[in-house]
Order: sequence, then structure tokens, then C-alpha cells
Amino acid sequence: MTITLEVHIEELRAELRNADPTERSQIEAELQIAQAELIAAETKQEDTIDAEPPF
Repeated sequence: MTITLEVHIEELRAELRNADPTERSQIEAELQIAQAELIAAETKQEDTIDAEPPF
């Protein structure tokens, strides 16, 4: 899931570079949401990783 979000974020950044002023605020909002979702997904993944060895 995080790879999909990372790709989506890169696509939004590319769109933002070429966006006209009327689209810019919408793309920025979508970018912020995607970045927050990525942080949440990474945090969730880190919580499921066991720091102790399995033996």
C-alpha cells in the first residue's frame, strides 16, 4: 500500500509543477492528504514489526 501512495504522491507533485492557478489549491490539498495517509500507513507498518528476533 505504501508504494501505491508514494507513486500517487509523485504524480501529484508532477501535476503541481504544471498546474494552473485554479487547480493548484486542489492538487495541494490532495497532496497533503496523500502524504498524511502515507505517514499513517508507515506508522501502522512499524507497529506490526517485531523488534525481537523470532527465536
